[in-house]
Amino acid sequence: MPKGFEEKLVISLSSRALFDLDESHRVYEEQGLDAYQAYQIEHEDKVLEPGEAYPLVQKLLNINERLGEERVEVILLSRNSADTGLRVFNSIEHYGLKISRAAFCGGESPYRYISAFGCHLFLSTHADDVRNALNNGVAAATLLPRGKRQIDETDQLRFAFDGDAVLFSDEAERIFKERGLEAFAASERAAARTPLSGGPFKPFLAALNRLQSSFPPDQSPIRTALVTARSAPAHQRVILTLRDWKIRIDESLFLGGLDKGDFLQAYGADVFFDDQATHCQSASQHVATGHVPHGVAND
Repeated sequence: MPKGFEEKLVISLSSRALFDLDESHRVYEEQGLDAYQAYQIEHEDKVLEPGEAYPLVQKLLNINERLGEERVEVILLSRNSADTGLRVFNSIEHYGLKISRAAFCGGESPYRYISAFGCHLFLSTHADDVRNALNNGVAAATLLPRGKRQIDETDQLRFAFDGDAVLFSDEAERIFKERGLEAFAASERAAARTPLSGGPFKPFLAALNRLQSSFPPDQSPIRTALVTARSAPAHQRVILTLRDWKIRIDESLFLGGLDKGDFLQAYGADVFFDDQATHCQSASQHVATGHVPHGVAND
C-alpha cells in the first residue's frame, strides 16, 4: 500500500469501463492499431459518453465531498498509450471527475500496477486483465453491458454481492457442484458454526466497511447487500461468518434459487458482483453487473 493510502478505499478501472469507447474500439478491431491511434488523436477534443462504471465512480468521488477529505481514490489503468489516452483525460476534466493518477500501458495489460497502487477493486471490460488481477489477490470483475438503465434517484451508493466464490471461498459451492443440493445442505448444517474462508471480495468489503464506519449507520452514503441463491438452513453459516469477520452487511437476501434480477432492481443496486455467468447475464438486464471469473463455476 503506497504511503498515505492506508486509510483510503482505492478503486481502479479501465478506460472502457469509465467511458463508452465502443466506437473507437471498433476502429481498432476493423482497421488496426495505427488507424485507432489516428482516430483517437483526431477526436481527442470530442467528449466521451459515460460508460458502465461512470455513475459508480461519480458517487464514490462524491463521498470525499461529504467527508471533506480524500478517503476514496479512483485510478485509471489503461491499455492505451498516454498519446491516445489524452482523450480520456480530456473527458475526465470535462465531467469534473477528480481522477489524477493513471497508468497508460501502450497495449500491455495494466494489471501489474494494481498492487503497486494499493487497489482494493479493479473493474474492466477486458476479461483477461480481470483474471490476472484476481490471480494476484485483488478483487476484480468484468463489467457487462446493461440491457436497460434504471433511473437513479438517490445519491446513496449501493453495492450488491453474491456470496460463494465472491465474498466467501467456493468451498461450499464445490460440494453443491460435485455432490448436489442435499449434500450441500447437510454439509452447511454440520459446519454452521465454522466460518467460511474469505473469497476475492472479502478485502474490498472490509475496506468498504471501514469507510461506512465514518458515518452514522442511518446517514451512510454507502449501503451493502448480500444477494445469494442460498436459503435456510444454509443461511446460518453465512450470518455467523460475517459476524466472525466483524463486517456489517446492511441487507441479506436468501433467494433459494430465485432469479436475482428483480430483487437487485428493487434494492436499487449501483453494481452487483457474481461469479456465475448466467446470473450475471440475467442481472445485467436490470443493474450494472460485474462477472467475477473465480471459483468452481469458472474452472
